[in-house]
Formats: sequence, C-alpha cells, structure tokens
Amino acid sequence: MSFRLIARQDAAASRNTAITPHTPCVVAIGAFDGVHKGHRRLIADAALDAQRRGVPMVVVTFDPDPADVLYGVKPLTRLTERDDRIRLLLEAGADAVACFDFTKELERTGWREFALQVLGAVCRPVSVHIGTNFRFGAGGAGTPGLLADLGRERGFEVSTHDLVICDDDVVSATRIRGLVRTGAVREAARLLERSHFVRGCVLHGRGEGAGFGFATANVQVDSVICMPAEGVYGGWGIVGDAAWPAAINVGTPRTFTDRVDDSFIEAHLLGFEGDLYGRNVAVVFSQWLRAARRFESTAELEHVVGNNINWVQMYLGRGRTDAATALHPYTGPGEVRA
Repeated sequence: MSFRLIARQDAAASRNTAITPHTPCVVAIGAFDGVHKGHRRLIADAALDAQRRGVPMVVVTFDPDPADVLYGVKPLTRLTERDDRIRLLLEAGADAVACFDFTKELERTGWREFALQVLGAVCRPVSVHIGTNFRFGAGGAGTPGLLADLGRERGFEVSTHDLVICDDDVVSATRIRGLVRTGAVREAARLLERSHFVRGCVLHGRGEGAGFGFATANVQVDSVICMPAEGVYGGWGIVGDAAWPAAINVGTPRTFTDRVDDSFIEAHLLGFEGDLYGRNVAVVFSQWLRAARRFESTAELEHVVGNNINWVQMYLGRGRTDAATALHPYTGPGEVRA
C-alpha cells in the first residue's frame, strides 16, 4: 500500500511532530475533488478538533479518484489535479495530506481491512471525520456506522458530517462539474469558494492572434479535466506564483476551423512579456463573457475581441498580481457588449 505524506510548511504547522504510524492524529478522509465548500467545512471542523486535542490533523485522500478506477476514466470530470488538490487541502487547514495510490488491489480490499490498513499506515487515529455519504472498501460496503463500530473497538471516535446545502441543493463535486460544463463559472466559484482553474502546457498555435495584435498562450489541457463550455471568459493566467488578467477562449475558434476541441484554450494575458512555450500554466475562469461564434470578417473579429479585452481591463485589471488574488471568486459586473 503506497502513499505520499505531504506536510504543511509554515509557522502554524511547526508545533506538530513528525507524523508516523505511532503519532496520535485527527483524520479527515475522502476523495475531496475540487476541495469545495462542503469539504472545507469538514476540514475546518477536523482542524478545530485537532487543536482541542493538541494533535496534528491529517487528510487522507486518494489518487486516482476511486471513481476512475471503479467506473473508468471519463472526460471532463476532474475538478482538480492531484498536486493542486493537495495544496488546497493544506491551505484549508490540514497539517499534512496522505495521498494513497488507489489501485485495483485497494479497490478489492474489504472495508475493515481497508480502514485499518489505510488509517494505520499514516498515524494512530484518535478521531476520524467523514461525510455522511462516505463509503469505503470493496463494493462500497463500508459505511459511517461500520466505521464508528470499528472506532469503538480500536479506540478512535468517528464524527459524521452532513452534506452542506446551498440554494436548496447539496454542494457536491457533481453539481459543480455541471455548472462548469455549462459555463456557469461564477456560480461554481460560490460553491468552490474560489474560481475554477485548469492546468496545461503552452503549445505553438496558429499565429492569427499575434497578427491581430492579441498574442495568445495556446494551452492544451488533459481531456479528463473539467472544462467550461465553449465560449469566451474573463479570468487570469497564472505562471508560477504570479497572475495576469486574461481574455480566454475555450475551444478552437470557429472563424478558423470547424473542428471543436473542448480541451483547447487560447488565453491573452494582459501585461505579460516573455516566452511561455513548453511551460505549465494555470488558467482561471472568473466570468463567462459570450458564446463562441463565427465572424464574417477580420474587422468584426477584432472589434469583438477588443471589447472582450476591454472588459478584462476594466474589471480585472491590466497587469500582474499574485496567484491567490486571481483565485478569489469574481463578484463584479458580468455583461460584455459584442
């Protein structure tokens, strides 16, 4: 059973000893794709529990997502890649994250052995926090009730958390994926408590944008990542720890091709100077601006794209900021004139 243990590196974590299988800890366990509002509340409660007990709080999660192993990898499903998920979990309050390799062997492990092996490999749990919908072990046979029974036997408490409700509906990764896929990125940000972003490698493009004076970073994203609907968005391009306001096109532009590639992004980063080819960048989606369309002339294209860029300049800015600021949910005006 293989896993990586990544500890938070800051002053708040300095009180914690190195975490070993003998270290008493509070544990939160789940897939945590997206690290959304419901996940954050569970983690905050677990962190408070750990603070009261004077022990570290560890999040246990899995990669790949167990659903990918159980049902096969499906396109446009993953809200966060592994490293970003781990970073978000640490920022949400975990002292460390144990990320297990979710293999076929682990999938076939009975619920009791699964719980004992996974938890025992990381630390000595004194308290475990889970959602009411958490299932584990072969066939999902493990339930919160069974884990509580095991806890009484093995000396740890189990706290089960109700799912968070927002706008009369449960906050879930499934709900957020649906919003993102329809372009409702502002609504998704309310449930994520941050703007949705994707990562990809910058490739050489067709060069039309540079010819119009709107040079773009052409970003190819893994097909499993949850992408917004085809169209144009205002947002940010993050390179390292810095971010630049961006006008973003999702999907291959219809004016130049009939082929639609939902995993393709063109992002015009305002104020950025430098070479991005071959680099990994994050693209943040703050606001849907308009649907994709075919233009009858280059003059019409330049006019509309110019308006998109003007919107970005007016509401997001003209130059560099930090990555954390770029991820804040956007709350300003949302209309753009064509």
